[in-house]
Parts: sequence; structure tokens; C-alpha cells
Amino acid sequence: MPDPGRGTATRAPQSVTAQANVILARYWLIDSPMAHEFSDVSAAALYLVAKVGPTPRSTRDVLNVYAYLLSPKSSLFRAPQEGRPEEDPKAYYQTESDYFAFQSRLLALEARILYCLSFNTHVSLPHALAITYLQTLDFLSQPKSTISHRVTQYLNTALLSPQMLYLTHQPHALATAAIYNAARDLGAKMPETEWWEVFDVDREDLGFLVVGMRSVEGILASRREEMPWVGEGMTKRTLVERELEKRGLQAENGQTKQLDKEEEAMRMLDSR
Repeated sequence: MPDPGRGTATRAPQSVTAQANVILARYWLIDSPMAHEFSDVSAAALYLVAKVGPTPRSTRDVLNVYAYLLSPKSSLFRAPQEGRPEEDPKAYYQTESDYFAFQSRLLALEARILYCLSFNTHVSLPHALAITYLQTLDFLSQPKSTISHRVTQYLNTALLSPQMLYLTHQPHALATAAIYNAARDLGAKMPETEWWEVFDVDREDLGFLVVGMRSVEGILASRREEMPWVGEGMTKRTLVERELEKRGLQAENGQTKQLDKEEEAMRMLDSR
């Protein structure tokens, strides 16, 4: 999915990246994630959202950003202690033919996303609502910047949830759950009454979202243990296909299917 690093590199507002994440999740409910290269679909979603917003970006701008992020010199997913890599423009230089090929893929995927979503690209983000709710709660007697920042972190993390929380719940519920989690982390004293009902959120939805938001970090950590290549640069479709083959699955026409025993045995023999 588009991440804040890509939004920053294109000098697009954080809201553009967040909306692109939601658009991409909606699209992948209709088309298989394995149907196209992940970076191409991610770029198309980011380009589409920026295009209809106040800060449009050209296809060349998007190409330059993704070429850099896909290069060995990219700082994407590097640990802070590793420092920034040495600049080498040759590592992400793109020729005119590269640009036109990327532009063709980008525009085709943009059209595909619009078709799959029936041209409904509206996304309501919960961030502004969360700040309004915090003001109503007098910021739970916490420093405004501290608790606001923590709430925003939870809302941004929820964008990466495999449970697709932004697709299953409304913005007001997401905002309320983020406030609840932030208050717990900071030790803020919350109202003794069921204050979330004021924001039209019931206890069951709140509990589900609270657990869902807090579990994202653990899920990502377990994925990295299972698949060490996760987090080492931008994930590519070939890496996922190899992982599927290891698990006895195969991607075909964008869909995954179980390999039959004979085919799986032949693949194991070939790999020896």
C-alpha cells in the first residue's frame, strides 16, 4: 500500500496517502492483489487521489518517486541507525522509454481502479473528527500535542490493518477507538460514564476496533518472523509468488489456487 514515505517524497499531504490506502483496499476487494505489480497499483492509487485533490502530481513526478523507492539507494524501510544511503542518481535514472512504459501502466490501472469502484473515489477520513472529539473531551486533561499525535498514530496504523478497519467501520467509530487507545497509553483519566455512546459508538464496535488497532504491530512483527524479506524495501509480486509456492499455493490469473500433490512434488524435485 502507499505509505507515508511515498506521500512525503511526492510532497503530497498526508491525507492524500491515507485516502490512497483506502482506495487501494477497496480496489483489492474486487480485483486480486496478485493481478498487477504492487508498486504499479500503489502508484496509480496515489496518482488518482492526488489528481482529484488540491495537490495533483504529474505521472513523471510519481515515476521519479517510485523509481527511487525501488532502487537499492532508497531509504525506504531503513532503520534510523543505518543512516541515509549514499546518493547515486544512476541507481534510479529512468529513460524516456521507461517513463512511457510506466505512464501506460499507470493510466491503465487508474482506469481499472475507477471502473472497479464505479468512479466512487470519495473517502472520509477520521482524523479531523478525532480532533473535534478530543476538544469535546477537553483533550482528557493531557497536553494537546501529545494526545493528538498519539491519536493520529493509531489512525495511521489502522490503515495498514489486515482487517481493513477503514472499510468495515465508519470514521466516527475509528476516531473514538483511536482516542480510547491513546488515553490508555498515556494514562489519561477517561470519563467514568460510557462516553463513547455520545459519539454514536456502541461497546462492541469500540472493543473490536481497540483490539484491531493495537494488534497491527504484533501482526506485522509475526509476518516479519515468518517472512524475513518483509520490510526489506518495497514488496514485489515475485516475492509473494515464491512464498505462495512454498506454502503449496500458486497465483494464476491473479487468483491463488492449491497445487495438486503431483505438481508440488515435481516442484520440490526441481528445486533440489
